[in-house]
Amino acid sequence: MVKVEFLGPIQKEPIEVDVKNLKELKEVLNKDEELKEWLRVSAVGVNDKIVTNLDTPLKDGDRVVILPPVCGG
Repeated sequence: MVKVEFLGPIQKEPIEVDVKNLKELKEVLNKDEELKEWLRVSAVGVNDKIVTNLDTPLKDGDRVVILPPVCGG
């Protein structure tokens, strides 16, 4: 299982899913209408490294973080 965490204003509890890569994870997360907009604008981290390739493989125990854009000052 892969643990998925949602940071900042997304305000979703972490979930665990059984997926093989980020493409499969995206398909699962897109089923949640509230997440669709966030997924379009957020960065994705896998085990503390930012990734952009949907073919990035995921294995049991990996941690995926959805990082929404933020403003600070």
